[in-house]
This record gives sequence, structure tokens and C-alpha cells, in this order.
Amino acid sequence: QVSGGDDEIQQLQKALLDYLDENTETDASLVFSRKFYIAQWFRDTTMETEKAIKSQKDEDSSEGTHHAKDVETTGQIMHRAESRKTFLRSIIKTAPSQFSTLKMNSDTVDYEDACLIVRYLASMRPFAQSFDIYLTQ
Repeated sequence: QVSGGDDEIQQLQKALLDYLDENTETDASLVFSRKFYIAQWFRDTTMETEKAIKSQKDEDSSEGTHHAKDVETTGQIMHRAESRKTFLRSIIKTAPSQFSTLKMNSDTVDYEDACLIVRYLASMRPFAQSFDIYLTQ
């Protein structure tokens, strides 16, 4: 369960990274998986920010007016993206041995929970969200 307040996606990412860090001693490929996920999430955050800026510019040029609501949502996306980037940078700078001391809570994530988190986070990716469109085409 994820407590409200903080970014839900960020908490799930942290729980998954905790699981990967705990099990790196038993499976060396998890070190690569951990680095891959961090890089992919950072890239996704950057792409999301670029799309928000581009869509705002496209709307401004096509309509000729500036909507306060659109600026607010773009600002919120930018703020959320920066907080996620800061979170990922802090994890990159943290050594794997120190990372285990930054646990979200005392409960550890087991294999089944980690699989569920991975499936949920994968469902949030653009390809998974637009799979029905690809299938119908």
C-alpha cells in the first residue's frame, strides 16, 4: 500500500529499487536492472516535460491566446518532473550499500510485490497506454 501525500509513482519506484538493491547479492543482473530502471525513468520524465512544453507552444501559436489553466497544468507537470529528477539524481548519487538505509518503511517488498509494481509502472508507459490503438490499426 502506498500512503497518500507524496508522488505515488515515486514511492513505487523507490520500493522497487529497494527490492532490487536487497537482492543484488543473490543475482548480479539486478544491478543492471536497477541502473536501467533509473535511466529509463529519468528519460521518461525528460520526455514528458518536453511534450508538455511543445504542446503548450503549439496551443499558443494556433489559438493566439494564453490560457491560464494550460499554463498551470504545464507548470505542475514541470514541477512534478523536477521533483522526480531530483529523486532519481539522489538515488544515482547514493551508493547501493547506503541505499538500503533509506528504506520507505520497515516492510520489505517480496518477489510477487515487485512483479506487481513492475507491471503497474509498465502500464503507465505510453506504449502500454496506446496498445489498443496499435492493435486496432
